[in-house]
Amino acid sequence: MFDIKTELTTNPKEKPAPEELGFGHFFSDHMFILDYTDGVGWHDPRIVPYQPISLDPSAMIFHYGQSVFEGLKAYVTVDNDALLFRADQNFKRLNRSNERLCIPAIDEELALEGLKQLVTVDRDWIPNNPGTSLYIRPFIIATEPNLGVHPSKKYHFIIIMSPSGSYYKEGINPVKILVEEQFVRAVKGGTGEAKTGGNYASALKGQEIASREGYAQTLWLDGKENKYIEEVGSMNIFFKINGIVITPALNGSILPGITRDSMIQVLKFKGIPVEERQISIDEVVEAHQNGTLEEVFGTGTAAVISPVGELKYLDDKMSINKGEIGEISQMLYDTLTGLQYGSIDDTFGWTIRL
Repeated sequence: MFDIKTELTTNPKEKPAPEELGFGHFFSDHMFILDYTDGVGWHDPRIVPYQPISLDPSAMIFHYGQSVFEGLKAYVTVDNDALLFRADQNFKRLNRSNERLCIPAIDEELALEGLKQLVTVDRDWIPNNPGTSLYIRPFIIATEPNLGVHPSKKYHFIIIMSPSGSYYKEGINPVKILVEEQFVRAVKGGTGEAKTGGNYASALKGQEIASREGYAQTLWLDGKENKYIEEVGSMNIFFKINGIVITPALNGSILPGITRDSMIQVLKFKGIPVEERQISIDEVVEAHQNGTLEEVFGTGTAAVISPVGELKYLDDKMSINKGEIGEISQMLYDTLTGLQYGSIDDTFGWTIRL
C-alpha cells in the first residue's frame, strides 16, 4: 500500500546489556523519516540507518519551537511476538498536536505502517527481560530556514527507538509528590493539551524545586485560580476517594494521555466507579483529613502507574495508604502490563502483533 524505501545499516551497533539500559541512553540501528514540503505535502517515506540530521542554523524549530512528539513502546510477548500497544491512538493524538502547532497533518496509516516496518527491521532491539521494552519516539520538527514568524513550510517527521530497562527494578514503590504553589505547567487556551516540547521545558523549574526538597515529582495546579489539580510531572493523575476513582477532566490544558484513557476504560470494564471532573487540592486535603483519601497514582507510558505515597501541600504532608501501593493501582498495573506483554487476552482490541 505504501512505498517505504529501506536502507539497512552496514555497521550495526553492539546492543547494551539489560542491566545497562536505563531510559533514553541507547538507540536502535535504524530510524524512519518522512519529509514535508509546502506544495508537495508529506513525501519520501524511508527507513535509514540511525544518524545525525543536518539543519540550517536558521531552521525555524530553533527559533519558534514548532515541534510535537509522541511516546509509545514495543514489547516482546510471552510467546515471543513483537507487540505494539494502541499505536493508532498515538498518531491520532500527534495530529491533534499538529493542529494546535499549525503543523500539517500526517497520514496516520502511513505513520503506523512506517512504525511497523521499523520495528520489524529492528526487532532484535526489543529487550526481553521482565519489565523491559523498546521505547518509541515519533516527532516532527520545523526545518524551513527562515526567521519570519509564521508556520514553517518544511518539516521532518522522524521515528527513533530506544531499548529501555525496567521502570520498577525492585518493585513498585510509591513516590513523594510536592504540590507546586508558584509556577504553572500550562493554561487553558495554551498548548497544554498538545504534546509539544515547550510544555516540558516550562515544567523543569517545578521539577527542580521538588527535587531540591526531596520529592520525586511536581503536582501542577491550574494556571487561573491555582487550586484545581491538573497533572503530576509528565503524567496524568488519579485519586481514589471514598471508593470512587477521580481524575481531572480534560479541559484544554491537560494532555489527553493514552494510558489515562486505558485506565478509565479498564476501571469501567471492572465495574469500578470512575469520574472525570474538576477536583481541587482543597478537596484532596479534606479527603485526607476525614480518612477517605484511599489511593493516589499517576499514569503514563514510561511507568504505566506511579503510586503516590505522600503529598505535600503548603506545610501539610499527607501520607497515603501508609506509603504502600493500593489495591486499585496494583490491579491497573497488572492489567495494563498483562495486555502489553500479551499474558492477558486483549478484549479491548488495543494491541498489534508483528
